[in-house]
Amino acid sequence: MSWQPEIDELRKRENMAREMGGAEKVAKHRSHGKLTVRDRIATLLDPGTFHESGMLAGKAEYENGSLKGFVAANFVYGTGRIDKRKVVVGGDDFTIRGGAADASIKGKQIHAEQMANSLRLPIVRLVDGTGGGGSVKILERTGATYVPANPAWNYVVDNLSVVPVVAACMGSVAGLGAARVVTSHFSVMIEPTAQLFTAGPPVVKFATGENLTKEDLGGAKIHRKSGVVDAVVASEQDAFVCIRRFLSYLPSNVYQVPPVSPADDPVDRKEESLLSAVPRNRRQPVRIRPILSAIFDRDSVFELARYGGPIVTALARLDGHPVGVIASDPYVGGGVLTVEAADAMIRMVDLCQTFHLPMVVLTDQPGIAVGTVAERRATIRYAARAVAAVYQATVPSAEIIIRRCFGVGGAGMTNRHSYVQRYAWPSGDWGSLPIEGGLEAAYRSELEASDDPQALLEEIRGRLEAVRSPFRTAEGFGVEEIIDPRETRPLLCEWVRDAYALLPSQLGRPSHGTRP
Repeated sequence: MSWQPEIDELRKRENMAREMGGAEKVAKHRSHGKLTVRDRIATLLDPGTFHESGMLAGKAEYENGSLKGFVAANFVYGTGRIDKRKVVVGGDDFTIRGGAADASIKGKQIHAEQMANSLRLPIVRLVDGTGGGGSVKILERTGATYVPANPAWNYVVDNLSVVPVVAACMGSVAGLGAARVVTSHFSVMIEPTAQLFTAGPPVVKFATGENLTKEDLGGAKIHRKSGVVDAVVASEQDAFVCIRRFLSYLPSNVYQVPPVSPADDPVDRKEESLLSAVPRNRRQPVRIRPILSAIFDRDSVFELARYGGPIVTALARLDGHPVGVIASDPYVGGGVLTVEAADAMIRMVDLCQTFHLPMVVLTDQPGIAVGTVAERRATIRYAARAVAAVYQATVPSAEIIIRRCFGVGGAGMTNRHSYVQRYAWPSGDWGSLPIEGGLEAAYRSELEASDDPQALLEEIRGRLEAVRSPFRTAEGFGVEEIIDPRETRPLLCEWVRDAYALLPSQLGRPSHGTRP
């Protein structure tokens, strides 16, 4: 006698689980331009690679001992492959109670995080719901309130030190769902269909009196610059492209070296555009993104923390080797170190330190933001935290000083007291503060005593212009090398091979993982 009847029962229950919230709710969900959780997982993963766990968990109804109805728990998870590499993926099913925890079995989320942690596999969270307690109606059913605890949070936090963690905000996400999005190494939000907030409009109206729509409270126009998510994209397909691309730069866990890809971009490529990339007029800003494209492997620059403003952070490749990139963007606020820029720096340094990515820093840093707005925002504290992160990092680093390097902000772009492979372009300009900003203060008494202060000012400026030449600094070995900008890529490609030779001795858990 075989076990075929039980296998038939198994298939019956699996088919019921695949119905999700039922045809009507699935159709309504899709009418809003959203894929179902099962469609999302199938689209994200390599075809045919998804192996689901916990499919039979849910709420069953019985009549005379026989199964009458079944509604699956509203969290789907398992393993699959992205570009042939195994990952854990889990997603909320919004068609069942809007993805809220009162229709879930928390053990599934716990097991998903535990699986990633124990097997040392990257985890992708597709978040589409509150993930928390849902409606207060649950209190009548349970008959009691409870002291809140976030399911699997010990693993959620620890995973940041072990495996790549990616999260996508796929719909209206609040509370614990929002926390699951931001507790990640990379997060992405879909502009037309997603909103993210600590609490939704009804709770906000009760708490603050503000009467807001979901979009006004936590839509893309809020979070494109808020720092809550790394990227805002136009569609779910774009989000999946970002997820796959982000993971391609990272190892599966902290015990592996980042994956080196075949490269068809010559290491000796010398872009002529770099010779004139920095304008001779110091008042004219540098465009940093064309410089990044000229230096790193073609089409390999993938920006993170797109809220960072004056600081661009990215993943890129040199001769196929993944690296982290921190670069100043003078076209935003002159490139000064703001609160947002400091946060972007901290997260990039933490990411590189966690996954042993060598760092390349392109410096055009006039210093920390100044003025009353900067002081009210405690900018110096955030900037100091960024500098501390840089000085705590132990991964190999290289720096290209493109132009300015001033003050505490400039001093903190790399660890000035440890070995950094450093090159400067002839356009380099550095010091405790720019001559333009400090000349009048330094020579105030002479200028006030002069019969022609303007002529004296020009005379002093002429003398200082000669002193500020980077060649003067090189004479005293204040900078190790001044290079032709066109030599930047070949030199960095040589450096990155040396850096990767060091990585096997550095593998393992960092002293702390990436902090949200």
